[in-house]
Amino acid sequence: MSRFFVMVKRELRSLTREKTIVLAIIIQLFLASFSSVIVVGLMSFYDPDSIGQNTRIPVNVGIVGDTGSPLTGFLRDRNLRVETFTDAAKAEQAFYSGRVDTVMLMPENETGVVDMKLILPELDSKATVILMVLKGPLEKYEAYLREMNGVEVNYTNLGGKSPTTYEFLYSLIVPILMLFPALLAGSIVIDTVSEEIENKTLDTLRSAPVSLNEVIAAKIFAVVITVLAQCFTWTMLLRLNGVHIQELGLVLLFCGIVGTFVSLGAAIIALCFKDRERSQFMYSITLVVITGLSYFISPSPFNLIARLATGDHYTGIHNLVIYLVPLMVLGAIFFKWSEKLVSARSIN
Repeated sequence: MSRFFVMVKRELRSLTREKTIVLAIIIQLFLASFSSVIVVGLMSFYDPDSIGQNTRIPVNVGIVGDTGSPLTGFLRDRNLRVETFTDAAKAEQAFYSGRVDTVMLMPENETGVVDMKLILPELDSKATVILMVLKGPLEKYEAYLREMNGVEVNYTNLGGKSPTTYEFLYSLIVPILMLFPALLAGSIVIDTVSEEIENKTLDTLRSAPVSLNEVIAAKIFAVVITVLAQCFTWTMLLRLNGVHIQELGLVLLFCGIVGTFVSLGAAIIALCFKDRERSQFMYSITLVVITGLSYFISPSPFNLIARLATGDHYTGIHNLVIYLVPLMVLGAIFFKWSEKLVSARSIN
């Protein structure tokens, strides 16, 4: 066992010297660090209304009329700059001069019905963004007016992120960040195994008092450690961005299972083809096929991580057992046929 961990340390040191691997990890770190910025950008395509909920776009609002309206407070709570005017002419002058971005004409509420007029820029894109930003305060003001008139709507009591934002974060962003290191692990294994074969160093290692299975297992073990380290780092960075992973232990365990499965498959491919280019090509094709087939499993990898991350009551350790079966089968195939794969001639 001590020989095994010595080889693991050797592999970890060699991984830190691989510039492409280090660069890939740095890119992932950059993406995870700015996940909130990326989410806002992607969410603008997925759900345009989310711009007003997730961003701090500076908008100067001019109000004419009922300046004591609760809407003024709702706008300021949204960190919008509010400027009051005594008449519409002065407000329009400030609007056309660019001092304010939009003007709200709010007459005194005497009849219980608020007749509000909104002046927006002619540029469609700017007007759309302003409307998105104003949507939240206007909805709060609408709820306030309903309450004043005795109309109760339960949805106004809900808190947290909107359903669309919540779905986007946990069904797409979190699974991508958690699974990408595991998928990258296979490419790393192919590089390290192919390099050993091409440089004839694998034969040197086999001449030592270690078996081929121990050598390859050490490589896989080292790569899986990096997978878990990356996933844990991404979860901490997501937490800093306000995205909390509920079942962190189970999510990391599942990422380790996927990383081990992918690494074993990549090692088999590398031993079969014995050169980096063809191995990487076959790995990419195989990965696409397996990813497509995985959606026939219930729950699929993406769905399982999303459920675990949200703390689904009906999802737990028993769902991970489904993925342990193919891992055990692939492991048995590898450890039984690894010597024959190495001894076989390279595929032309």
